[in-house]
Amino acid sequence: MVNLNGNDKARYVSGMFDKIAEHYDLMNTVMSGGMHHFWRKRATKLGLGSMNGAVLDVATGTGDFALEFVNNPLVERVIGLDFANNMIPIAKKKASSQGVSSKSDWVLGDALNLPFSDNHFICVTVGFGMRNFADKHKALEQMLRVLKPGGKVVILDIVPISSSGLIGKLMKLYFRGLVPIMGAILAQNKEAYTYLPESVEGYLAPKDLAQLMEHVGFDGITYGTMFMKTIAFHVGEKE
Repeated sequence: MVNLNGNDKARYVSGMFDKIAEHYDLMNTVMSGGMHHFWRKRATKLGLGSMNGAVLDVATGTGDFALEFVNNPLVERVIGLDFANNMIPIAKKKASSQGVSSKSDWVLGDALNLPFSDNHFICVTVGFGMRNFADKHKALEQMLRVLKPGGKVVILDIVPISSSGLIGKLMKLYFRGLVPIMGAILAQNKEAYTYLPESVEGYLAPKDLAQLMEHVGFDGITYGTMFMKTIAFHVGEKE
């Protein structure tokens, strides 16, 4: 599955997320012990400087990352984009329940061909979606294109486990063994949560993603890890 490329990978991943949309939030909370909210809150603070304007969340899923921005006084509007059709209504319902529908938009679209004008957003985010993109270089180019000069991109994702010690072995056992079982029980979809550890193992190491961002044209790149080095955040600026 991870070896799929181009349109084949895009269709597979889109269909997979459509199938698990109803159980997506539950699985995120169970797998992370609720920590995914903290990780997004931290990443939100990294993404805003002093500019006012709109924020774009790419691969928004059910909208959690986008909604972290919605009440910030610097943010005039948030737009969440995803290519899994069944995720969008859930994000809209969350925005409505929080009373922020008037400040948010939810768009079905492709990260490799963002339907927005150049120099439009003060911040572009991707939470746990970059490793699913069929062409990461092109996705980064698109994010850079739609950013305003001085704007920031923030990428948050699970990264390959680098430790060969006990912690590393336990984390690999958790991802490869327990996560698919939880997916089968809680989401009725073992295949999707077998894809998860495979996609992580096939993803870029933090330093390699930083180098790719630099190659694409981002400046001031910083990155770090959290949660026993399994979660990485990357921040880049548009000159």
